[in-house]
Amino acid sequence: MRILLANPRGFCAGVNMAIDVVEQVLRMRGAPVYVYHEIVHNRHVVDDFRRRGVVFVDYVGEVPDGSVVVYSAHGISPAVRAESKRRNLVEVDATCPLVIKVHNEVQRFAKDGYSIVFIGHAKHDEAVGTVGEAPDAITVVESPEDVKRLIVKNPQKIAYVTQTTLSVYDAQRIINALKARFPHVKAPPKEDICYATTNRQNAVAEVAPEVDLVLVIGSRNSSNSQRLVETAHEAGKDAYLIDDQTELDPTWFDGVETVLITAGASAPEHLVQDLVARLQREHGAESEIRTVAEEDVSFAPPKSLRSLTVVG
Repeated sequence: MRILLANPRGFCAGVNMAIDVVEQVLRMRGAPVYVYHEIVHNRHVVDDFRRRGVVFVDYVGEVPDGSVVVYSAHGISPAVRAESKRRNLVEVDATCPLVIKVHNEVQRFAKDGYSIVFIGHAKHDEAVGTVGEAPDAITVVESPEDVKRLIVKNPQKIAYVTQTTLSVYDAQRIINALKARFPHVKAPPKEDICYATTNRQNAVAEVAPEVDLVLVIGSRNSSNSQRLVETAHEAGKDAYLIDDQTELDPTWFDGVETVLITAGASAPEHLVQDLVARLQREHGAESEIRTVAEEDVSFAPPKSLRSLTVVG
């Protein structure tokens, strides 16, 4: 068996920053550390933090008054910030800067009186936080069919933004439908789908034609990981999303000679290496790296972390 390891894969700059924020708060303040929503959408990362005293909450009301609360990489709505301030919580914001960029776009469009279309998945944490910036001016669409049903106040004054973790192909289909129905629709100044999502999808699209099977390491609630599976399917390949190597099904490998392995932007690299090691043991697999793009992006810690004081 041959293994082709997609590069880039795994952690992106936003995930690295968010995880590092929680690590530093743990060191500075000790457990428990409260995090609003899962810091990133990966079961292994979340479970590891839970074992070390991190408490993930879905409502800031679950955080004791005056405690530190860390906001996840996916961003939050102004209503959550207001509730935190009302309860005198110490806020540490680990929102990915690329998500903050989309929030800022929504604020500007809303201020200028646009009806805003958010292209994304309505129940995803990122969508909930972004929509909260202008709930009376924004509508979520998930498909070209949603565009057909869209009702806006002024077809001459409509704009769109996108979730950062979408399928590039799906997003473009929806954007095309918007432009066909609303020729004056205004695009964001710069692409919203993040560099890491795009690079990982491009790597799968480029290498998939060479393989018989694609395996994606990532959790079920990870949007960008799900999109990697869809990208492989677009290329006509069998593909499976797994949290780790324990979820492998031996029947997947019948007649398979070459496997592409990649990982979503919130999946730790050690899970990839565990998968490679198992395929080497059971199938005598040899691996090689296929680099499609180089990434050297990093994000500085948020100012809210730098201003946090050590207790004790």
